[in-house]
Amino acid sequence: SLGCVGAFILLLSSCSGELVSNKYCKLPARFAYEPVRASPTLYSSCESMGEWCTIRVSDDGTKFIFAKPTGKPDTPPITERDKQAGFYLGLSGLIIGRPNIPELDAHVPVVTCYDWACRNCYDDYGTTPRMTLREGGEAYCSRCLRTYNLNNMGLVASGPEGKPLYRYRVYYGSNKLVVSNP
Repeated sequence: SLGCVGAFILLLSSCSGELVSNKYCKLPARFAYEPVRASPTLYSSCESMGEWCTIRVSDDGTKFIFAKPTGKPDTPPITERDKQAGFYLGLSGLIIGRPNIPELDAHVPVVTCYDWACRNCYDDYGTTPRMTLREGGEAYCSRCLRTYNLNNMGLVASGPEGKPLYRYRVYYGSNKLVVSNP
């Protein structure tokens, strides 16, 4: 009987490990920004629960654009150091923020990063439309009419059923944000 309990615990731990490892996609993304405090938009998204911002490169390729659903975006220049370090903002850009509720495997909400492209449109049609970031932690795709809940692991909140948003590994601390995905 004790052996059965041990086997059951081992089974549970292997399943939970599998769930954690599958939370991140295998798509490449790389971005580093320091000091985060230099961008009020990025800083508040990393420090305040339930606040989110998007990250993209300007059309002329000279600036990063950090934008929230409302207000003026921050547009710091892309430096030589940024160019040398290299960056790749996923399929369509990044969405960064701190959920307003912690995930099941965490005690506090941690900075989270999603791709700005609608995963279901990409998987089904090979397109990478940028979603509209909405206040309250939602991303809306006007192509497939899905709304994603950024505060709940990027799951589809309304519209047709579908897969959650692509998620990237992210580190935030010591005034530095690093997105690093294979």
